[in-house]
Formats: sequence, C-alpha cells, structure tokens
Amino acid sequence: MSLFFQNQAEEDFNKARNKALINEIQNFLFPDKRKLLSFNDVKKVLRPKNEVYAGMQVVPIVKIAGSEGRYQDFDNHFLPRTNMLKSRWARVDEAHLNDIVLPPIQLYEIGGLYFVRDGNHRVSVAKMQGVEYIDAEVISLKSEIKLKPHVTAQTLRSEVVKYEKRIFYTNTQFGDLTEDWHLDFTSPGQYDVIYNHILGHKYFINEGVSGEIPFGDALISWYEKVYKPIIHVIAKYRLLKRFRKRTRSDLYVWIVKQWDDLKTKYGDDISLDEATKQLTDPERSAGPGFLRRLFNRNDQT
Repeated sequence: MSLFFQNQAEEDFNKARNKALINEIQNFLFPDKRKLLSFNDVKKVLRPKNEVYAGMQVVPIVKIAGSEGRYQDFDNHFLPRTNMLKSRWARVDEAHLNDIVLPPIQLYEIGGLYFVRDGNHRVSVAKMQGVEYIDAEVISLKSEIKLKPHVTAQTLRSEVVKYEKRIFYTNTQFGDLTEDWHLDFTSPGQYDVIYNHILGHKYFINEGVSGEIPFGDALISWYEKVYKPIIHVIAKYRLLKRFRKRTRSDLYVWIVKQWDDLKTKYGDDISLDEATKQLTDPERSAGPGFLRRLFNRNDQT
C-alpha cells in the first residue's frame, strides 16, 4: 500500500509540473502574471505599521498569495516550477494521501491576504489536491490597503496608487481647489513627493509676507505657478508620446528632479526649457536615456 501511495504522489507531482508548464506557456508574453508574489516586495510597497501575533487560524487556501522565501520555486498557482522540488513535494503529498496530519503552516497576513513563512510545499500540495482550508499559525501586519486574491505585482502597485490618491485628494482637497482630478501616477510614493513640493512652495512664498499662508492658498499657487507651467512644457515637447506608459504627473516629478540637479550643478540660471531639453536631446549629456533610468529607479522604490 505504501508503494501505491508513493507512486501516486510522484504522479501527482508530474501533473503539477505539467500544469505549471502550461501556465508558463499561456503567460509567455506576460511573465509577471505567473510569478508568485514576494512577501518582502509586498511589504515594501504597503509599508505596514506594525505586526501582531494572531495565533492559530483556519485559512482559506485561495487567500494565500505569496511566499517569504520560496516565491521563485512556485508559480502564482503555487505549482512547482522545477523538478528539484519533487522529492519533498512528493513526501508531503504522500502524507496527505495517507491522511497523516502535518504540523500547521506559518503565515504572514497583510492586506487581507496571506504569505507563507514556512510550509510552501504543504500549500502547493493542498492547492493541487483541491483542499479549501488549511491550519496555520498567523502573524498579522497592519495595513489600511486591502488586497484581492490573485493580485499580481502590477495590480498591487495600481491598488496602492489608487489608495494614495484617495488619501491625498481627501486630505488636501486638491480636486476641489484646482478642479483637476487627474493628478495620476504609475508608481507608489509620488503623492508624498507632491505634498512636499507644495509645502516647499508654501515656505518660499511665506518668506515674503507677514502671517501664515493657508495651505489651500499655497496649493493653488503651486498648481498655477509651478505645476501647470511644467505640464505646458511637457505638452510642448510631446513627452507623453515618448513615454506612453507614463502620466504627465510622472513626468512632472522627474523633470523637477532633473531641473534641481542641474541647478545644483550649474547654478540657478538653468531654465525649465533647458532642463527639459537635457532629457529629450540625444546629443546632450543626459539624453532620453537619463529619463528612462530615472523611471526605472523610481519604480523600484
């Protein structure tokens, strides 16, 4: 009987590997869709405030979305990506076939989804066998952003950006004050940059007057005197056609950074047009490659 279960476990692993290969072929042009989420990458994006021991729980398998350390060994369905996993995977499956109760797995919970700390093979076997729930010891990390099952790295970033926009617009009344509801970004963290730009502008204009300028007045002044002129230059040089996957607000942030860098290096006489030309003229030292490198660097933060 033991040999029967051993052979069955090996057959189950081969079926799991075949499914993983089919998943890889189906998503050949979209490799991110088949990747299992890295817990550390998700934590970096969500920036949870603290963690709490949540104890033993019965967790729905469908809500286990990633792994802390083995995310490269399994695909987004927790199917094994390499034959090197066969020995351990088959032993876990054989225990399942023999109704042997294994120790609870260990999970992190963040944003309503779970990430494996220990027990990746057990999760993989459970999914392959159609198990719906699994016993787990859970550590919960507090996050105000709630995630949906089957989230990918790209949709994760999108959800975070949407959340940040909602908080920014609510706290600053940006849309009501400017009638602009299209301050949009493609990567997280940029609304904090905008907020700091407004505070910097508020400090600058406050130096010339007595009394404290209201934040709303400073926001409108920044929007009219700083943001809109740069948006005009972006349209003038048709930068959105060069970087079709970016927004005008993305370009605003990166142009301001380039402008500040140039003024630090060459003095305050550098104009906005000159800073923009440094990004668009391939004969200049920065060239468009600079902006692309800047995009990539910001995407990784």
